[in-house]
Amino acid sequence: MSAVVEVSELTVRYSGATALDGVSLFVGEGELVALIGANGAGKSTLVKALSGLVRAESGTVDVRGRLAQVPEGREMFGDLTVDDNLRLGGWRNGRKGRDTGAIYELLPDLGPLRGRRAGALSGGQQQMVAIGRALMGRPDVLVIDELSLGLAPLIVEVLVEHLRELHASRGLAVLLIEQNARLALELCERAYVLEAGRVALSGPASELARDSRVAAAYLGGHVAVNP
Repeated sequence: MSAVVEVSELTVRYSGATALDGVSLFVGEGELVALIGANGAGKSTLVKALSGLVRAESGTVDVRGRLAQVPEGREMFGDLTVDDNLRLGGWRNGRKGRDTGAIYELLPDLGPLRGRRAGALSGGQQQMVAIGRALMGRPDVLVIDELSLGLAPLIVEVLVEHLRELHASRGLAVLLIEQNARLALELCERAYVLEAGRVALSGPASELARDSRVAAAYLGGHVAVNP
């Protein structure tokens, strides 16, 4: 499998404190990969490293193709409309690339909201706009930082279904950074567990869901029976 993202022995430090310590991972073309871990594990630092927002002390980050990010907390331009927020995601693609029609076809729930201020939307609606804005960049790999953050379970289910459809229809590679380990392991094919800046475990998501260490730390002590 050809990798669209490959991280090798990545170390990042802030003022002497180690945020990432020799992290290695990859995302293959068209793959759904999860990165799970508790607060402070280094997940957000990895996202910043993938986007070139922090400098590595050592190691490499290789992104082969276009990478787009759905940021933690969604980061809407609240005074702008949904359509304007979407068009900002395509600003590098020229005028033709800012046509939002394809996004409304992919995410039809956004159609009735296109003229509304993004700041007036619910959290779930804003998350959908954030996904659509990232897709406007025509990425080869989508990095989603905390898909479920602050959202009700029913809303998360809707977003997950949209994500599955996008993956199936476009073959889009996805790296899902997520505290909700159960969600991440059910959705993704492979997963990495990040602890204190290091990859503690990795492998097929179905195997990790049955791992007693993962169950104790992230699944409330319940090992998955039929993941």
